[in-house]
Amino acid sequence: MSRRCALFTWALLALLGLGAPREDPNTCCPIVPRREWKALASECSQRLSLPVRYVVVSHTAGSNCNTPASCLKQVQNVQHYHARTLGWCDVGYNFLIGEDGLVYEGRGWDTEGAHTGSTWNPMSIGISFMGNYMERSPPPRALRAAQSLLACGVALGALSPKYEVKGHRDVQQTLSPGDQLYEIIRTWPHYSE
Repeated sequence: MSRRCALFTWALLALLGLGAPREDPNTCCPIVPRREWKALASECSQRLSLPVRYVVVSHTAGSNCNTPASCLKQVQNVQHYHARTLGWCDVGYNFLIGEDGLVYEGRGWDTEGAHTGSTWNPMSIGISFMGNYMERSPPPRALRAAQSLLACGVALGALSPKYEVKGHRDVQQTLSPGDQLYEIIRTWPHYSE
């Protein structure tokens, strides 16, 4: 399948809400794989012990994106900043969520992230919404994509069925994931301060 066709398929699924959580926990939302967004090769070697118990939700605090093309560029920008500017082994997050309603694979389910420091990175999955959510909320399709990703993690055995969601500010001194997104995730059933 061509890259353009694959992006169109993901966008169509997101727009139709087919990436939204369903009653069937074995259904996973489409995840844009690293090869599709032209990720730099990862140099990371630290593996997570699955299933993990925690999910840390953050925001990139940078530009938002609302189309597959703009989100593809934005996830490349985030990886470039983390890997080339900061010198990390890869993009810091396990997954990134775009306002286009798609999930972008970062380090994936089994590689330790660099999202919340040495205490939390080895025992959590880091999910970052691409954008700044201090004064505005992510659109519903992005929130549905995140919820679907969490259900997928449980179905795959990467997340404990009793996983806990934390806001980035719950585990580090930061404004992330932004005031508006933080208020939303505090209503999620698995949220725990």
